[in-house]
Amino acid sequence: MRILVIGAGATGGYFGGRLLQAGRDVTFLVRAKRAELLARNGLVIKSPAGDVTLKNPPTVLSENLKAPFDVIILSCKAYDLDDAIASFAAAVGPETAIIPFLNGMKHLDVLDAKFGIDRVMGGQCQIASMLDPQGVIQHLTPLQAMSFGERGTPKGDRARRIEAALQGAMFDAKASDVIIQEMYEKWVFLATLAGATSLMRAAAGHITAAPGGADFIRGLRAEIASVAEAAGHAPRAEFLERTGGLLFAPGSQMTASMLRDIRGNARIEADQIIGDLIRRAETNKKGALSVPLLRIVYTHLKAYESQLG
Repeated sequence: MRILVIGAGATGGYFGGRLLQAGRDVTFLVRAKRAELLARNGLVIKSPAGDVTLKNPPTVLSENLKAPFDVIILSCKAYDLDDAIASFAAAVGPETAIIPFLNGMKHLDVLDAKFGIDRVMGGQCQIASMLDPQGVIQHLTPLQAMSFGERGTPKGDRARRIEAALQGAMFDAKASDVIIQEMYEKWVFLATLAGATSLMRAAAGHITAAPGGADFIRGLRAEIASVAEAAGHAPRAEFLERTGGLLFAPGSQMTASMLRDIRGNARIEADQIIGDLIRRAETNKKGALSVPLLRIVYTHLKAYESQLG
């Protein structure tokens, strides 16, 4: 199974690198500068699961894509989606499966409009990683998992065949029959963590230790969960209990990548992670949902964005 990974950054580079390490047929679609760095230094991963340097990883530039791939793993930032689509469109054939690991849900509409729902699977991953200034992928915690599944007309056992191809590469990979539910649940957790830690400029443990902090996080999560529920994907009790343990653990140093981006004066996914939740709350078929805390978070994030050059 020929796998094209879009980019070789913190997420795609990590999962693609582990697949390459396991002997899978992986190619990285990268820009010229990243291709030169990978040719010189290799794909370098530093991880609690084990460090690895993969010398001369297969790379391709967009203009050199000549034939379709079986699977395309897409993990760009949401604000780079249009550019990413233009770069890999030539690699999409009639049987290609695109697995996007982007935040939120808005990207599905964009990909469906371009490639059709039968080519665009649902996907979500759990990993904390970053690309350092030297181009090294820093995997920050032991967590490394993904799930994916069909959204359109099922194509036989395609999801299970992809699952078999991705398994055995040091991370958990599973085909899911409830992938949209899983995507909404991840969105609930991510938007809660990103919204709270970015607004307060603090890790979860510092927020919950402050007066009213735990109530703020609970209220924000409840608003976000109401949007998921209105879409028919209310978070399950087990999910809320498990992720609540992460959000409310005393002394937790957990933050979101959005806060790390803000601290680095970088672009953020305000519209995709928070703004789209507000849009869905406003357009709920049964009447607009009240999301005042989400609106405060969004105003804060857009004020930050307005200061970027």
